[in-house]
Amino acid sequence: MRPYILAETNWEALKDAEFELAVLPWGATEAHNYHLPYATDIIEADSIAAESARIAWEKGAKVIVLPTIPFGVNTGQADIFLDINLNPSTQFAILFDIVEVLARQGIYKLLIFNSHGGNDFKSIVRELGLKFPEMFICVSNWFTSLDKKIFFAAPGDHADEMETSLLLYLKPQLVLPKEKWGSGKERKNKITAFSEGWVWAERKWSKISEDTGVGNPILATKEKGEKYFNAVAAKMASLFYEISKADMQNLYE
Repeated sequence: MRPYILAETNWEALKDAEFELAVLPWGATEAHNYHLPYATDIIEADSIAAESARIAWEKGAKVIVLPTIPFGVNTGQADIFLDINLNPSTQFAILFDIVEVLARQGIYKLLIFNSHGGNDFKSIVRELGLKFPEMFICVSNWFTSLDKKIFFAAPGDHADEMETSLLLYLKPQLVLPKEKWGSGKERKNKITAFSEGWVWAERKWSKISEDTGVGNPILATKEKGEKYFNAVAAKMASLFYEISKADMQNLYE
C-alpha cells in the first residue's frame, strides 16, 4: 500500500489523515499509432504521477493522488474507432464535483496532472476559481515540463519517439513489434499561419495521419524511456513539494 495513492490506501489510514495537495491525473482513451495501447495517456499519467508523489512524499509533502480520469477531449477524432470523447462541459461537471468534495473536506490545493494534449483546462479553472475562491487549482502538462530534444531525436506529439520509449519502459508487453509501427507522418495545414503557430484550429485526426500517430517512433528505446521518465518524475516531484508547502496567502513576491 502506498499511502499517497488514494486507490490503494484505506479508511484505517485515512480516517485521521490530513493532506496538503490533491493530484488528479487526467488521461484519454484513444488510438496511438498502430503499436501503442489505447490507454497510453492513462498509463503515463498513472506512472509519472505515482513516482512523482513518492519522491515528494519522502521529502515530507502530504500529497494524495486521486484515481486517474481515463477519458479526455477527443472531439477531433470522432471517426477514429472507440476514441472516447468527453466534452469540455463534461470535464467541467466532473471537476466541479471533485473540487466541491476537496473544499468541503479541507484540501484546498488541487493540481490537475494532465496527460493528454486535447485537454485544455484553463477556462474551466478560471470559472471554478470564482465558484471556489478558497481553492488553489492549477494544471500541469508533464509532457512539456522538459525539452524533449535533450532525450529524443525525432519531433512529434502523439505516439512518437517519446511516448513509444516510455511505453517500452513502462509496459513493454503492450507494445507491438517494431515492424508494426507506423511512420507517424503528419499532413500539415496548407494555410501558412497555422504552421507558424499563431492561428489554431482543431486537427481532424483521420485527415492528418494515416496511422493516428504524429512523429516517427522508429528511434524509440526502453533506455530512453527510463531516462526520460526519471527526469520528468523528479521535476514533477519538485512541483508537488513546492505547491504542498506554499503559503497561498503569500504566493507572490
